[in-house]
Amino acid sequence: MSRPLYMDAEIRPNRSLSERGFVILISAITIANVASAAVFVRMGAHYVTPFLGLDLLAVVVAFLASYRSGRVIERVQVSPAQVRITYETAKAHRVVWESPTAFTRITTERDEEDRVMSLRLALSGRETSVAAALSPGERREFARALEEAISKAKRHRE
Repeated sequence: MSRPLYMDAEIRPNRSLSERGFVILISAITIANVASAAVFVRMGAHYVTPFLGLDLLAVVVAFLASYRSGRVIERVQVSPAQVRITYETAKAHRVVWESPTAFTRITTERDEEDRVMSLRLALSGRETSVAAALSPGERREFARALEEAISKAKRHRE
């Protein structure tokens, strides 16, 4: 990536449930499932207990998958020469998009309230989604900043 950078943005997905909240939620689900299992066992429905255990396991696995995907950082860099998008984790660094700044287009899909529902970079029939982890309002602001960075980078080349 040639210097100077007109944008070097890190997009991290938001996870609203903290580790403490996760423990509290799993504890509450466990207590509810144990109470339900006790009622069903007293009624003679012994086969319900394994399904309640599977229910708890499914919730735990879903949250762990969500937390794992939340550790992926999307980095958007704009220089006079190119626009680059990478996904970074603690173990890997993967470039998902590179294009010449001069030919990169930004496309947005907006709803009736002018919220940006989808933000994409396009070049020669190829497209990639950008900033999917942001809310529509944040995505609109990011689109403006990205357009401005690309515009400044193009002027730098002239």
